[in-house]
Amino acid sequence: MSDGGINTKDFFVGMLVGGVIGASATFLSTPKSGKELREDISEQAKVAVDKTSDWTNQAASSAKESTTNMLDRMKRLTKSMRKDMKELTDSADYLLDDLDDWGEDIAASVRQEVEDLQRSVEQLVKEVTEREKQKNN
Repeated sequence: MSDGGINTKDFFVGMLVGGVIGASATFLSTPKSGKELREDISEQAKVAVDKTSDWTNQAASSAKESTTNMLDRMKRLTKSMRKDMKELTDSADYLLDDLDDWGEDIAASVRQEVEDLQRSVEQLVKEVTEREKQKNN
């Protein structure tokens, strides 16, 4: 996760360190007894821990939400790709079936043409044979 080129973790650490330094400087510059100063530092440390905990929870929640969204998108994309692949496979199967049918149709047509040609040749042979017989008689 990057926020304007700054790593999110580094940002939070910097905020925490800056807050602690600022609070410490404030406490040290104000005239208080040692007990009061320790209580104030303890209180500010608890506040810093609470804020850090809140930021951590927000970051974890955001990461979880982003991951969930990404997984949902990946699931939809995978489902769509499977559907497209099935349609493509079905189309290829239909095309192969059509090609098989065309091949059978072409083979049947060629067989018919050969048979017709064979009959024509046989008829011509008969005619030539008869004419030869007629000439010889």
